[in-house]
Parts: sequence; structure tokens; C-alpha cells
Amino acid sequence: MIRFQGVGKTFRRNRVLDGIDLDLAAGDRIALVGSNGAGKTTLIRCLLGEYVHDGTFSVDGRDPRTHRREVLRRIGFVPQIPPPLKMPVGELIGFAASVCGSAPERMVAVIEDLGLDFGRIRRLPFVKLSGGMKQKTLIGVALGRDSDVLVMDEPAANLDPEARHIFFRLLAARQGSGVMLISSHRLDEVAALVNRVVEMDMGRVVLDDRVADDVDIASRMACAIRLTRPEEAFARTIGAWGFTAADGLCWSGMVNGPDRLRFMCMLSRYTGLIAALDMREGREVAPCAE
Repeated sequence: MIRFQGVGKTFRRNRVLDGIDLDLAAGDRIALVGSNGAGKTTLIRCLLGEYVHDGTFSVDGRDPRTHRREVLRRIGFVPQIPPPLKMPVGELIGFAASVCGSAPERMVAVIEDLGLDFGRIRRLPFVKLSGGMKQKTLIGVALGRDSDVLVMDEPAANLDPEARHIFFRLLAARQGSGVMLISSHRLDEVAALVNRVVEMDMGRVVLDDRVADDVDIASRMACAIRLTRPEEAFARTIGAWGFTAADGLCWSGMVNGPDRLRFMCMLSRYTGLIAALDMREGREVAPCAE
């Protein structure tokens, strides 16, 4: 479906992409990982037809620069850094829908599903929105349209836990068709969303591996944590995950299935404080761990 053959890109004698060979097939959900400067964003920009490059790249045989309009109509894109657009949100949605031939109501439905009141923000300049509001709006534009290629650069970075759950549910509805390419500098952020990992370093692909994808993207886990003593730093951190506590010792909440690795990595910073931990699927509310 998507093929990179010997793709290279140089900026001012700096070889950012160095002979990328990569085939992406329908059904692939790829984590594109690597440190900052590895070449991930440049590869995505080539896919979007924004850069002239060495080698060849095609989407079903079509070059993104030669057939840019046709290729872009098939791609839903969520950038890591929102563009500094001054147009009102309502105009942005109308413009995006007209470009890709979608109904703006579909994009608005996704935005509101993610927890935004579109009626309240529709007249606000996009650039004035908070980081989370911008991310939800851009996800609405990408998912509220017909596309068989989803390209997302750190897509859930600014989302609250409930919005992340909804976002994962929306991705789950699409996972059987097309290609998903999710870029991140941390594998634990996206590991449970994908069935393939492509790691880049110094402009080259250094790992391309299939991974188990047993986690239900739309699943949630009830979690309860009992501490040995109250700790203000832990309270701030766990509170950001939507957890609550009655006494400062027993915390409970829900963790999105794809976030379990990310959650456990966070908890590892506080292992000395944890007296008991309980995580399991299939319960709405977790009792406090004994």
C-alpha cells in the first residue's frame, strides 16, 4: 500500500534520512519510534508530499508530490505541533471538510465526543485554544473523515485520561482497515496501540519488528493502590490520571488498556511507597487494595 524505496533527505549537508526502505500494508498499525532528530518527522513530511527527496515513495503507486491532492484526500494527519492558525475553529472545520470532501458535522461529532463544547469554541481563533483543545480539534479533523491512512505524531500527548480513552476507542473502530502510523519518541506511549514497531536512528531504520497486539485498544482497567504513607508528589501525579483518594493512602481509578505500560512506568518512580496494588479488567470501580 505504502512503499519507501531508498528515500533520502539532506538539509544543509545534514543527512536526515539515509536510504529508507519500508513497506506498509493495510492492517499495519506502526509505532514509528526513535529519539528526537532520528528522522521520524522528516519521513512523515515526505509521506505528506512536503519535501523533495532522493529515492521513490508511493501510496498505491502514486507519488505524493505528483498526485498530492489525490494522496492527501486519503490521509488523516494529526501533527505534534499544532499550526498557528488564526482562523476561527468553525471556519477551520468548514475548510478542512471541503478539502477532503467530508461533512463538517462528522468532524464536529468527534470533537464533541472527545469532550469539547463545539458551540463554545467555534468562534474562537484556533491559535487561542489550549493545547488539549487544539489536539482534540485536530483529532476531530483527522478522524471525522474517510481516510485509509492515519498519520499521527504524538497524538495523545495533550489529552486528559478520559479523552485518551475515547481516542483509543475511535482508533479501535478503524484498526482492521488501512494503515496507522503513530510517531513517538517513547515506545511505552504507543506500544499497546500497534502491531509493528519501526525504530529510527540517525536517519535509518534500525529495527522493524512485528509485536503481539493482544490488548483491546478500547479496554479499561480498574486500579487500586494503597500507600505506606501519604505523599504530596504522588498525589499530584496520580491525580493527573483521574485517581481519587479518601484518606491520602488508598487511591482508585481507571486506566486505559493501551496506557497500562505507561502507567506502570509512572508507578515505578514510587515503588518504595506502594504497599499494595490491584489492577484488573472487567470492573467499573476498584476497591482499595489490601
